[in-house]
Amino acid sequence: MTEARDLTRRAGLLRLAGAESRRVGGGRVHGGRHGDVVVKHSAKSPCENTPTSRHCWGNFSTDTNYYDVTPDTGVTKEFWLSVVEGPCAPDGYQRTCMTFNGTIPGPTIIADWGDEVIIHVTNNMANNGTSIHWHGLRMLNNALNDGVPGVTQCGIAPNENMTYRFRVTQYGSTWYHSHFSLQYAEGLFGGMILRGPTTDDYDEDLGLLFLQDWPHVEAFAGWHQAKFGRPPPVDNGLINGTNTFDCRGLAPTDPKCVGSGKKFEMVFEAGKKYLIRLVNVAIDGVFQFSIDGHTLKVVAHDLVPVVPYTTDSVEITIGQRYDVIVEANAPRGNYWVRPGWLLGCGAINKNTDDITGIVRYDPSSTADPESTSTVTPEKVVPTCLGEPVGKTVPYLALDVTNIGGGVINEILDTTFDSYFKWTINTSSLLLDWADPTMGQIFEGKSLFPTDYNVVGVNASSGTDPEWAVLVIQDMSSLRLAHPIHMHGHDFWVLAEQEGIFDGNTTVFNTVNPSRRDVATLPGNGYLAIAFQFDNPGAWLVHCHIAWHASQGLSLEFVESQAQIEVDSVSRAVFDETCASWKNFKPVWEQDDSGI
Repeated sequence: MTEARDLTRRAGLLRLAGAESRRVGGGRVHGGRHGDVVVKHSAKSPCENTPTSRHCWGNFSTDTNYYDVTPDTGVTKEFWLSVVEGPCAPDGYQRTCMTFNGTIPGPTIIADWGDEVIIHVTNNMANNGTSIHWHGLRMLNNALNDGVPGVTQCGIAPNENMTYRFRVTQYGSTWYHSHFSLQYAEGLFGGMILRGPTTDDYDEDLGLLFLQDWPHVEAFAGWHQAKFGRPPPVDNGLINGTNTFDCRGLAPTDPKCVGSGKKFEMVFEAGKKYLIRLVNVAIDGVFQFSIDGHTLKVVAHDLVPVVPYTTDSVEITIGQRYDVIVEANAPRGNYWVRPGWLLGCGAINKNTDDITGIVRYDPSSTADPESTSTVTPEKVVPTCLGEPVGKTVPYLALDVTNIGGGVINEILDTTFDSYFKWTINTSSLLLDWADPTMGQIFEGKSLFPTDYNVVGVNASSGTDPEWAVLVIQDMSSLRLAHPIHMHGHDFWVLAEQEGIFDGNTTVFNTVNPSRRDVATLPGNGYLAIAFQFDNPGAWLVHCHIAWHASQGLSLEFVESQAQIEVDSVSRAVFDETCASWKNFKPVWEQDDSGI
């Protein structure tokens, strides 16, 4: 199994050291699909993951149902993360950042499908609490390690630590980030590569490629404008934590513009195929990613392998991930990498044309590319929805067969009291970091505070697989699209439509629909997603636009409350974290929803 080459190291970052992974044993694999054609993979024993057999993974393959089956590697990997706050200048303009281990993005956590992972987090900030969420990981029967303050844990107090433990039951590309207020917008995030099979072949894994917007004013300062309903403009964008910024438009006496930024670069070797793992970690924005002169073959989205398809660009909303294979088949030269900030899909960005990186075929070249883009931006007035759900067909075909949990209808709207807030069925989320939902469950409570926005869900039978459907209807009239992320589950996207849902469920696509953990609610429309009852716990569902999450656009599902079980180690960590948090006297009062 090949080691991923970590693109974040191109920005001068460090990879955390972990125990070496152990190869999964040999076995047989069965048929897989490429495009719309069913192809029988040759069965070999052992089935090694190589550049010409990426569908293989020892006794497992892309045909394995990873919701039911997880390899037993016998390997435990351990990592250490330090949360720090200090000066930074990722694009050459100085400001304050919050980071893991002093870098943006933080160290890449690499583990194999089936590994046990232990991550020690120490909060070395002087005045702020924190908590860390492992985005997209189901945390199967392991809600206490999901990392949401006020839901699955208390905040981690300054100079305290918390250890997270989980099994890698999925594979693919994802990220970890603070879920404590707006901290991830300050740089507090990093990548995760969960190694496993892939639905098409490639030669080299280039690792994660983070796309983000980047303001020169700290997000907590920007919140003072955003909380009144109009997000502040952002100054720039970064690729893997770096870019340049032209200081000439600023006052000549601005001492913060030091001009030390650099373009992100990667090197291609002609004839090779590269796996690139795209992640949108923006505060408020949608990207249409492309590389001049090259096509992209999409092989996975979020943590779900898809039937491969080829495109000249990929539209990616906040929190989403896309694994793409790029073949180095262009004439030798330099080419622009274009994140492709979509106008009209978020805050105003003052530097859209210069959010770029470079692909070089000659590593010694220092010339700027002269390439041009042939990509057409998505419409004059974009929908901001991301890739069409009809294109992203899960490779492992799974239907929604039994909606025994019923249809849960939620109305999205707004209100304004002390600040602008989003509401779900008239209630805006507001959590208490010292009183998490899971703690209330341990106390035997079945009624939760109104502004926790808790929806209790239970299966109607204990035998057959069973789903519930969440329908969110936007009645705000603001025509803003919302990337909706669900914790604890992948979900099946049954409908993503403009207009009003009339209750007719026959319009839902239940036959192997797009399946992922972030999908977009269309402005003035509705999103219908199905999730299976298979993971008792308290799970957040929220908009991943940072401002909207702070403004309360979220609800919680308490799933199968009577069946929630936790291990003694995680429960002891939960109790210790809450005890230390309650002894901490915050310097800054909570000023938003908490997430």
